[in-house]
Amino acid sequence: MTADRTFGPEAGQTLHRSVLLDQAVDLLVVQPGGRFVDGTFGRGGHSRLILQHLEGGGRLVGIDKDPDAVRFGEALAAEDGRFVVYHGSFADMDDAASAQGWEPGSVTGVLLDLGVSSPQLDDPQRGFSFMSDGPLDMRMDSSHGPSAAEWLNTAAEQEIADVIFRFGEERFSRRIARSVVQKRVEEPLVTTRQFAELVRQAVPRKEKHKHPATRSFQAVRIFINRELEDLEVGLKKAVQLLAPGGRLVVISFHSLEDRIVKRFMRDLSRGPQLPRGLPVRAEEVEPPYRLIGKALKASEPEVQENVRARSAVMRVLERRVEDKGVTPE
Repeated sequence: MTADRTFGPEAGQTLHRSVLLDQAVDLLVVQPGGRFVDGTFGRGGHSRLILQHLEGGGRLVGIDKDPDAVRFGEALAAEDGRFVVYHGSFADMDDAASAQGWEPGSVTGVLLDLGVSSPQLDDPQRGFSFMSDGPLDMRMDSSHGPSAAEWLNTAAEQEIADVIFRFGEERFSRRIARSVVQKRVEEPLVTTRQFAELVRQAVPRKEKHKHPATRSFQAVRIFINRELEDLEVGLKKAVQLLAPGGRLVVISFHSLEDRIVKRFMRDLSRGPQLPRGLPVRAEEVEPPYRLIGKALKASEPEVQENVRARSAVMRVLERRVEDKGVTPE
């Protein structure tokens, strides 16, 4: 969930500071003359700090699905010739790198700051939040695919229940799906307030300090934007791009994301699991990747400054310098 404090095309517009900003960039830019990919540009908080750390021939590609974010990226590219922006998903980072002439195994660092960004959440017209009323959209790229409203008004009841249960871990998903189908017969769901109120009425038991619609909004957003599918593909593309000594830094904001990242990095850092007693030397089975430190969370002062940082978890994977070039399929 990128939460940037930087300046964009609109004069005087100030945004929030990126979560784990300094820690992420310090762990990412260990070879300042290299090639870097910011797979979730947002409003450029991480990218601007990466650029400050670059030296010599250092270069940076920023990627984002959101056309609004791309406008900010184009403004940054006009300021700094070491930066280019690519409109698309980080699942397509191999294409973004190839457009710069970067081959697999030549990228020094990849950063992924997952989830919806604060500017997206704070804009009622994007439809990501139930905190204020707006169109029920939720698309990170509003030029592609069905909106949340279009899907909720046409999908089968079982599909809606499955999505809300799988991506929101909502135990009342069947009740919510049934209410959606009943409601849309009377009138289509078109606003965030409609959907939030429907969920509130459908959930019989409320969680303390959590809006009843929180899980459902998360689930629909993840489904509409194919976030977990993109993450699984993007992680594989990232390590295929990494040069020896290169690093992948990932910041996640909920357990579904972090579970995928943790398992992916753990499996690569463990290497092949061979039967006990097999007559091989340790150096012959040493995994080509290693974890850098433990999972890092935001400090209490950062959480107090930005409550959205409370769920952030950062993990770092490095390709070993002596790696022979083996990457996951």
